[in-house]
Amino acid sequence: MPVLPDAWIGWDLGATRLKAVRLDRSGCVRAVVLIACPLGQGFDRLAPAIQEALERLGRPKARHALTMTVELARLFEDRAQGVETLVSLMRDALPDETLLVYAGAAGLIGPDAASGMRAQVASARWMAPAALATSHLPRGLVVDVGSATVDLVPFADHEVLAWGATDHERLLHGELLYSGVSSTPLMALARQVPFDGAWVPLIAEPFATTADIHRLTGDLPEPSEIPPGAEGREGKATASARRLARMLGLAEASGDPGAWTRTAEYLSECQLRRLVDAAACLLSRADCADTTPIVGAGVGCFLAVRLAERLKRPYVGFDTLLACEWSGSPPVSDCAPAAAVAALAVESYPL
Repeated sequence: MPVLPDAWIGWDLGATRLKAVRLDRSGCVRAVVLIACPLGQGFDRLAPAIQEALERLGRPKARHALTMTVELARLFEDRAQGVETLVSLMRDALPDETLLVYAGAAGLIGPDAASGMRAQVASARWMAPAALATSHLPRGLVVDVGSATVDLVPFADHEVLAWGATDHERLLHGELLYSGVSSTPLMALARQVPFDGAWVPLIAEPFATTADIHRLTGDLPEPSEIPPGAEGREGKATASARRLARMLGLAEASGDPGAWTRTAEYLSECQLRRLVDAAACLLSRADCADTTPIVGAGVGCFLAVRLAERLKRPYVGFDTLLACEWSGSPPVSDCAPAAAVAALAVESYPL
């Protein structure tokens, strides 16, 4: 008798991190894995990372659901090549197990079909949490705050209401922001900051990133699962202060340590304002009611919580959409697209 699968594993392949979430037959989270895998240092890092994730997941007999964003990486000539390469890599890693690929509005498809639907497969991960939410809430605005981007996806009446499908369309409609909590350069948040009684222009160099400001404000742990800071350097608050000082043309973070925290808080507020503006515009659509909640996800979900408070909207954590609670580390919300494609697979293809 063949051994029947007892789990669905959702995979999210990104350019800097691999995420995987294992759900049991009832949809309960049983394991969450997040592995740093900066593919800018070489594509050959991905296959070993997949094997490490399988070991950490317990190597159950499983079916697998895949979504991705790494096909955007400069490793590939175009998205089509990226999708083909990644699907092939996963098939090689899972030769004896079922693999489905998430294709956005088309749902989960077989790997052979993915070759003819590469445009739908590429970067479709943004839709998965909202697609899952449509089964659990009458309406909402998913705000998935990641390390590099924010996805804002409205939904209502069992339907995802995004106006954009491609990255270009989503940027145009304010449904995609390149403003994450780790890798975004600080000069993308503000032209100048108040410091020591003057407005100081920020240097247009990536000396520091949003990981540094959120570490200084205490919103990111020290150390954190996210990349440590600009140029891959030390991920401690003291190092973050030094990098922030360089953005102001100072050689080191001398003087009152509180000054650097206040500067970081100002920049964090700048980032939140941009998010408030984007969400307010989306929530002004005719199909978004005044009671539409914010559904927060991602490593930066603390910004989604503040967004809900600022807009006076109810807040729903992504993790509450799953069958049962997960109290382990990392939080399942940090891996929302991976968890979502696994949960959609459980709903559509029960074990």
